[in-house]
Amino acid sequence: MNIEDPWYIKDIDFNPELKQLDIWIDFKKGSKFPCPKCSGANCSIHDTIDKVWRHLNFFEYKTYLHCRVPRVKCDDCGVHQIEVPWARKQSGFTLLMDAIIITLAQSMPILKVAIMLDEHDTRIWRVIIYYVKKSRAKENFSKVSKIGIDETSFKKGHKYVTIVADIEKSKVMYVCEGKDSSTLTRFNKDLINHGGKPTMIRSISCDMSPAFINGISSEFPDAKITFDKFHVMKMMNEAVDEVRKQEQSTIKELKNSKYLWLKNEGNLSEKQKERFLALKNQKLKTVRAYNVKLSLQEFWDSKNRKEATQYLKKWYFWATHSRITPITEAANTVKKHWDGILNYFDSKITNGILEGINSIVQLQKRNARGFKNIQYFINMIYLKLGKLKFGLPT
Repeated sequence: MNIEDPWYIKDIDFNPELKQLDIWIDFKKGSKFPCPKCSGANCSIHDTIDKVWRHLNFFEYKTYLHCRVPRVKCDDCGVHQIEVPWARKQSGFTLLMDAIIITLAQSMPILKVAIMLDEHDTRIWRVIIYYVKKSRAKENFSKVSKIGIDETSFKKGHKYVTIVADIEKSKVMYVCEGKDSSTLTRFNKDLINHGGKPTMIRSISCDMSPAFINGISSEFPDAKITFDKFHVMKMMNEAVDEVRKQEQSTIKELKNSKYLWLKNEGNLSEKQKERFLALKNQKLKTVRAYNVKLSLQEFWDSKNRKEATQYLKKWYFWATHSRITPITEAANTVKKHWDGILNYFDSKITNGILEGINSIVQLQKRNARGFKNIQYFINMIYLKLGKLKFGLPT
């Protein structure tokens, strides 16, 4: 508990009925303390204020520290309350209690932590928010050059947060509310505040969101955008599914076959494979659309940018001459984002790390059964995925 001279334990009381241990701490008579503002030594005590802190449980029993905390009078600074060595200022927990809260919260839903410690979850969140803010203030982004950007949902009703991750360190750097271009402006400011330089960001992986593209162009003009292959293939899957929807009105066999065309053939069950092969051998627009999608999937296996460019040209010609409207529209979207798609063969970055982060975030959201407000949600992401160094006592 960091109790050193002039502090001492004055009394201990154990109440088995309340299942509570109370410890009283006091200071020696005539003690003087440094000024908490200017650190001037030997300040006289002006008065004291009684305070209580929740400490680590003594086995299953709650433990509380009690102390009359001095306010000292400094000739230069006036009267100020000193800081005690076992707890941070304006906290109802000791430092060791803070440490156990953060440790538990990193691996458990906050409500479960609150239930385990028999505390209101609001008090637990105050501790988390304090240490996340304190730890983020020490972050150094001066060497970050490759980042990934993605949005994830906070709750239903178009509530989103934007997540920025350091691709090389696989860690969340920044989270903010929204998914418009202003999120990049806010990240730019945060990057600078943590020693980073916008000109140092050379590669950015993201989806084909116009908001992200505009924000990157405005705030990180030196960076090259790599459009994430996951999102490109997601767009193609949506196009194939649209073809299926249109065609199933006349081809009844296509009903309820959505996932046959979205999965790779090797991932289908035996029953699904049997049905898939029966459909694949028919002259269907859906089959043609599926083959165009498979061809684009193989594009990512190209050895270099030159080879990839030639491959993509041939694919684009085939797709735009398919006479299948959703496929033609998807091909035109690829054309519109041509350079960003081909940039993969220079940067070799994807949003795979962001997809993994997104999965963990959504799992945490489900386990927590939602969050009371968006700030709790953002702090949870930092706590679980920011790889922050909290510097807590052990």
